[in-house]
Amino acid sequence: MLRQYKIKNFNFILVFSVVALSFIGYFAIGSARESVQERQLYGIIVGIILMIIVSLVNYSLYSYIRWGIYIANILLLILVLVAGHEVNGSKRWLNIGFQFQPSELAKILLILFFAQFIIKNKNNLNSLTVLLGSILLLVPPLLLIYKEPDLSTTVMVVVTFAVMLFVGGLSYKIVLTILGISIPAGIVFFSIILQDDNTLLEGYQITRILAWLEPEKYADSAAYQQLNSITAISSGQLIGKGLKNNAIASVKNGNFISEPQTDFIYAIIGEELGFLGAAAVIILLTIVVIECLKIARYAKDDMGAIICCGVASLISLQGFMNIAVTTGFLPNTGIPLPFVSYGLTSLVSLYIGIGVVLNVGLQTSKTH
Repeated sequence: MLRQYKIKNFNFILVFSVVALSFIGYFAIGSARESVQERQLYGIIVGIILMIIVSLVNYSLYSYIRWGIYIANILLLILVLVAGHEVNGSKRWLNIGFQFQPSELAKILLILFFAQFIIKNKNNLNSLTVLLGSILLLVPPLLLIYKEPDLSTTVMVVVTFAVMLFVGGLSYKIVLTILGISIPAGIVFFSIILQDDNTLLEGYQITRILAWLEPEKYADSAAYQQLNSITAISSGQLIGKGLKNNAIASVKNGNFISEPQTDFIYAIIGEELGFLGAAAVIILLTIVVIECLKIARYAKDDMGAIICCGVASLISLQGFMNIAVTTGFLPNTGIPLPFVSYGLTSLVSLYIGIGVVLNVGLQTSKTH
């Protein structure tokens, strides 16, 4: 399980980038809601420790315990629906002395499971039998996540899965066929959910979409947070108002954003650290994704490459969706900003994912 590695193959740029993002988040969280800042620091410390430990564990081990990973994931998702803690109509958390969110860990576990599944079926990946088999395996965790309800995480898992299939060798002809079907289907689905008698989405999900389409109409309700988030980011100008500032004309100080330490932490960064701070977050996230893809390029085998691409896809998509929400380009989805938002399960799970990527990099057999 453990083996000798060369320190020169350890990707310190990747480690520095995720830790830098975490501490930007730590200080922004302290400004947004100081009462949870200390817990976030504990999460960062635990995450770094687990990242280092996981980075020393041969990632090939996951192929031997893949079914254990899959079953454990399913059981956790079932448990949260049966005995989970409900907040604002969503049942996504288990109370085990602290709030644990299985759907966040599921993102990483599913990457590890499907990386091995794709490799095992690589030669027949484009066959109908294998594709249907992979979809049948994906459906149970997807339905369990969707039932929490957590539509945004469901979408992220689907996109990450699709990227992994493509990297694993899925024919571009199949990809184009799926796109040719899914784009019109998506338009039809979008038109259906906007109907008054729609039952496909929860009421609050429909309201969020309508508020995104007509923010002025919902300015005092569903669009309230997003409009204030845009105001906060724009008011930061170049260097921001400073962390923990006492400015009267501050969106944060006026409590115009609820739970700013989680989904709307980017608004706090934009207001208090300005364009420079907001740009730094995007640059660091970009570096993280690029380094994951570089490690994938030089991975010793396809399983390592698929894992790295899966993690890169997850981080890039989650980062894009969070920032797009805070800037009004997407409806409010409730997605945390990777390594930055408050949320210990999300933070630690992503550190575990980075640990696996680092181990792939430690075992590179190709010349950089």
